[in-house]
Amino acid sequence: MQSPTSSPSQTTDQSVADNSTGKRRIGIDYVAKAFNRWWTIEVAGTVDQQAVIETRRAECELTGRYVLMVCMSAGIAILGMLLSSPAVVIGAMLIAPLMDPIMGVGFALAVGDFRWLGRAVRSLVLGTVIAILFCALIVMFSPIQVVTEEIASRTQPNLFDLMVAIFSAIAGAYAVIRGREGTIVGVAIATALMPPLAAVGYGLATLNSTVFFGALLLFVTNLTAIALTATAMARGYGFSTRLTEKQSRFQAFLIFAAFVALAVPLGLSLYQIGWEAQAERTIRDGLFDAFEGKAQSVDPTVRFLDDSIEVTAQVYTDTLFRTAQVEDRARAELEEALGRPVSVQIMQVESADAVEAQRLQLREASERQQDARQQADTIAQRLSILAGVPVDDITIDLQRRRALVTAQPLEGATLAAYRELERRVAATEPEWDIRIVPPLRGLPEITFSEDAEPDAAGRRAIALTIWAQRRIGIPLRLRGPQTQVARVREALAEAGIEPVDEVGGDETDGVQPEWLLPE
Repeated sequence: MQSPTSSPSQTTDQSVADNSTGKRRIGIDYVAKAFNRWWTIEVAGTVDQQAVIETRRAECELTGRYVLMVCMSAGIAILGMLLSSPAVVIGAMLIAPLMDPIMGVGFALAVGDFRWLGRAVRSLVLGTVIAILFCALIVMFSPIQVVTEEIASRTQPNLFDLMVAIFSAIAGAYAVIRGREGTIVGVAIATALMPPLAAVGYGLATLNSTVFFGALLLFVTNLTAIALTATAMARGYGFSTRLTEKQSRFQAFLIFAAFVALAVPLGLSLYQIGWEAQAERTIRDGLFDAFEGKAQSVDPTVRFLDDSIEVTAQVYTDTLFRTAQVEDRARAELEEALGRPVSVQIMQVESADAVEAQRLQLREASERQQDARQQADTIAQRLSILAGVPVDDITIDLQRRRALVTAQPLEGATLAAYRELERRVAATEPEWDIRIVPPLRGLPEITFSEDAEPDAAGRRAIALTIWAQRRIGIPLRLRGPQTQVARVREALAEAGIEPVDEVGGDETDGVQPEWLLPE
């Protein structure tokens, strides 16, 4: 029945609109059904699911070959990264067997075979742990323990790394399903599963938390993306599953949630990288502005700290300005533009003829400073391990090239053992003054030969006593025969140490130095 408020023309227009909408819906449904029929018959129907599943099951088994290839690929990866050789690192990617259990996890999740899933996870976890420990062992015995470019590149994953892992996983899953196994080689290089694990091992061996957690996040990103993408691809190709419809929907939700959980921190990391790149451009422009158009070129070095920015710049200019004036001007402009505290140090070079020479000298000085900082980090990490203290407890003086650490007491370790540790570190760093302050331990007895002179063992004991007193700083007391005590006092005085007390002893005994502790 027509509404009394609607005209015949309005009713006709509504009917035409409803008819048009219905035809579009029918057309969309027809296309969807046609596509589904084509996909089911022509694409998914041509896959031998049983053969694919059996192959994936076999490749997930924990075998001696799998463990051997994990160790070999891990060893090649960490050596290539320490040498900063991309070719060697690529070789480790090609032989790494971790792709097989990860693909197994994805397909096991898709078909709902939890026994298979358990075997794949076991192989993956064991392979991961073996790779990390094997790399850490190599790094511990390696004379090279600096953070190379190959290591640093695996410590700051971002959203682009997740996208690379997803695209590579799609290619890998397609290759597995359609029998294009040769494609797996390219996928292994693109996703790079072993180099992040090698970097994790480096971080573990050197107690570098930044490298450890950054590389671990990259590995987890690649692992999760490959496994979940393989699951989605297998479900898309119609692999039969034991999951109910409700469980399948819940699985799809979990896959989506996992990708979102990875994308959020990686997206923030990508944003931070982009912000720092933009900030460096702003800093360069701000330094040019501070010189009022008189600067020929600006070569800034920027360090981004937690809540501030440090800028050191070399500026080549036709006219020299007051350094404090241009630094204050640049600092005010950059803080306003970047919204963070900024410290600015500027070195000006006036002569155009000496620009290249000055630039070379400054760059060499900067490189020497950077090398010294890297060397100091390496020394601090080694002393941290040897002394059993955190890296932050080690005092480093870059200008004097001096490193000082107070060692924790080690069971059974004598003063001679601590002195030997100091000697070994100092032998590898001849330009540095390495000092290990040992815990309070008993001093060795100074023995004498028949002619009342210290014998070989006695001379070693005197040298150890001198070293210990210089490190600990507590006064000494000498106990022994008067003649022998006088000889020891003379040797200590030559080293600038004056005992404050003497106690007589048996004439047949040697001299026993003791710490003079307050009562």
